[in-house]
Formats: sequence, structure tokens, C-alpha cells
Amino acid sequence: MRKKLLLYPAIIGVFGGLTWLVIRQGNHLPLKTGAARIVSNATAPAAHGAVSGSGIGATLLHNMQQPLSLLLFQVLIIVLVARIFGWLANRIGQPSVVGEIIAGVCLGPSLLGMLWPEGKDFLFPPDSFKNLQFLSQIGLAFFMFVVGMELDVAKVKNKAHDAVMISHASIVLPFFLGVLLAYNLYTQFSMPNVSFLSFALFMGIAMSITAFPVLARIVQERKLSGTPLGILAITCAAADDVTAWCILAVVITVVKAGSIWSALITLVMAMAFLGVMLYAIKPLLAKKIPQLMAAGKEKATVAVAFFLMLLSAFVAETIGIHALFGAFLAGVIIPAEASVQKLLTDKLEDVSVLLLLPIFFAFTGLRTQIGLLGQGHLWAAFGLIMLVAVGGKLGGSALTAKLMGQPWAESLAIGALMNTRGLMELVVLNIGYDLGILSPVVFAMLVLMALATTFMTGPLLDLVKKITANKLQVSNA
Repeated sequence: MRKKLLLYPAIIGVFGGLTWLVIRQGNHLPLKTGAARIVSNATAPAAHGAVSGSGIGATLLHNMQQPLSLLLFQVLIIVLVARIFGWLANRIGQPSVVGEIIAGVCLGPSLLGMLWPEGKDFLFPPDSFKNLQFLSQIGLAFFMFVVGMELDVAKVKNKAHDAVMISHASIVLPFFLGVLLAYNLYTQFSMPNVSFLSFALFMGIAMSITAFPVLARIVQERKLSGTPLGILAITCAAADDVTAWCILAVVITVVKAGSIWSALITLVMAMAFLGVMLYAIKPLLAKKIPQLMAAGKEKATVAVAFFLMLLSAFVAETIGIHALFGAFLAGVIIPAEASVQKLLTDKLEDVSVLLLLPIFFAFTGLRTQIGLLGQGHLWAAFGLIMLVAVGGKLGGSALTAKLMGQPWAESLAIGALMNTRGLMELVVLNIGYDLGILSPVVFAMLVLMALATTFMTGPLLDLVKKITANKLQVSNA
């Protein structure tokens, strides 16, 4: 036990120190200067041409191009395509989110824009992107609120030392490798006037994320929820989620602030906001919401919860740490009573998952231009990103689980599950893109990485299960 306790600060200290050394060295790299990002045809604002001609057909076409009509038509197409691809993903043993991400990429310039550019420009004219972006952000806020509610903080705090150790090791090792990767990519792939610190921090967090909701779904679909492996994996992912979102909030603060003093002021405000939410609002909710539920005032309960979520998201965005963090935190402090969470989840989950999240995937796909990776050295860089992503997350989680006394089969399974990135990775990447830190090329590489690491989770689990079964048969022979 003493050895395990010493292992934790050793791993955190070593890789934390190495990360600091790489960042210190990277700050001496030359800062690329030049014009701001040239927005591609996929994202550049342009006036949607007026329809010429007369008659009922031209009138209908003109009406269809009005902002509201166009938005409704876009949502119809997005939801339909997302459902088809989600169904196809389920048919091959993948979670539906994999199909929905692929659907988003296919609706963008990578496929639709390549096969039928006129149709893509008609369906998704650049001047409609803002509407899609705002709608997708609202959907994400609702989804993060649900994720926060489903996170069992007590289980994370009370779980054995092993889970927290595996979780934090699965963050610090890939974070260090991400910073090291940034050191090698910065000169060639950074955006003009973006510091190495900003680029390195986002590459580190991009390598460190685990998609807790997708992992939970995979564990549930494979009937592992009640098993020691499933419980440990869920707890690791929950601790990983909390830690990663806190790190992301700090990273956004540092990037947005511009100076050390501004960053410190933002961090102080963020800590004050966190303290008010946890130590003032949470006890108040724990008293008030059960009273409303006991009185049968379900609509009032939902209204309080929604108001809290919107207020928390607004305050977080105003402070400078991002609205999604505020929505997530609002979900975390909702009372853990099953009836309260079921009421709010029933109101939100279907709308956010089936309607609003596909819009986010489509918006991400409209930004992803795989065609930019047309040269061999770019695919080599993508291969390096994949190597770092899988080696750091899967390898780091599996090795730490083994050091904590888990058998190799369970350790590799935990590594495969923790390597799942999915939606959470796309959230981080879009934040980095919006802040102007990630170039379109790096963004495309990281979206492909998120898709690949999520897709490989199921096959890796099947492979581990098959190897374990074969070894068991050999030992019994």
C-alpha cells in the first residue's frame, strides 16, 4: 500500500516537471507572424444568392432560402442523416455517436462538398453558419447539464485509491505527450500570432480527454455495469471528466486572458464562482428542490433547474471559462435524488441527444476539411498524432492499472475504454478552433483522431476478450 501511495506523487511529479520543461523550451521557438486565419470556402461568410425567375417554383425556392426556413430544412436533413448513420453504426457494433460524427463529416466539404459542391452550398450557405453554431451550443449546454447530473461525485470521492490514480495518470501522461507533440508541430502547424503556450496547452488537453458519456454507453451496452471492470472504468472516467474539465477551464482562462495578471484575475473569479455554486447554491437546492417535488410542483422544479443552468452558463462565459463548463457545473450540483434527476433527464435527454447534438456534429463536420490533408507529410503528422493519442491514453491507463494490481486483461480493457474520446473531444476541439488556436489542418487531424479512437474501442475490447478466452482454454487443456 505504501508503494502505491508513493507511486502517485512520483508519476504526477515526473510528468508534471517534464511538461513544464517542454513548455519552457517551447517558449523559445519563433512566433509565426502574418495575417489572421484565411477563412475557407466552407466557413467564409457570403451572401446567399437571390433566386431569379418567377412562378410558384421560384417563390417556393425563395421562401426556402429565408433564414428560418433554411434552418428548419438544415435541421431536418441533419437529424435524418444522423439517424441513418447512427443506425448503421449500431449494426456493426459501434455506439450511435460514432455514426453521428461520421454523418456530420459527410455533410461537410469532406464528402458532400467534394461530390456535389452546389448542393452543399445550397443546403449550408456560409451565412447560415452562425445560426447553426448558436443552436449547437445551446444543445451542448443542455447535454453537459445532463452529463453533470449523471456524474456520481460521491462515488468518485469515496472510490478506492486505484481509480483516482488510474484516472490522473491517464491525464498527466498524455498531457505531457501532447505538449511534447506540440513542440514538434508548432513551427509548421501553428496559427499566426498564437503562442507556444496556448498551442501546447490545447494539444495537451486534446490528448487527455475521455468521453465519459460514450464510455458509459459502451459499458452499459456490453452489460459490464455491475462488474468490477465496469465499475472501475466508470469511476475512472468520471474522475477523468471532472479533472479534465477543470484543466480545460484553466487552459481557456490562460489563453483568453492574454497576460499573467488577467489570467490570475480570471482564475480568482472562476474559483469564487465555483465556491458559490458548491457551498451556497448547492445546499440551497438540496433543501428547496425536494420541497417543490414533495408539493407536486414539477414545473417549478424544472424551471428552477433550467434557470440555474442558463445562469451558470452565462456567468461562466462572462468570466471567460466557457458556458459549457457552467452548464456542466450546474448539473453537478443538482440534488442526487433519483426522482429529481429522472424528471430533468426525461425533459432534456431526448431533445438534446436526438435533435440538438446532431446539429453540433454537423457543424463540426462543416468545419472539417479532410481534403486539406492532401500531402504525405500531413498524413505522417496525423499518424504521429494517433500514436501519441493512443499510446498516451490507452498505454498510460493500462500500465497504471497494472501497477495498481489489476490483471493484464482488465488493465488493457480499462485502457481501451479510457481511450474513447467521442463527443467530449469534439467539444474541446471546437473551443480551440473558435479561439483561433487550432488551424483548419490541425483541427481536421484531431477530428479524425477523435473518430478513430472512439471507433477502435469496441474492436479492442473484443480482442482483449478473445485473447483472454484463448488463454483460459489453453490453461484448462
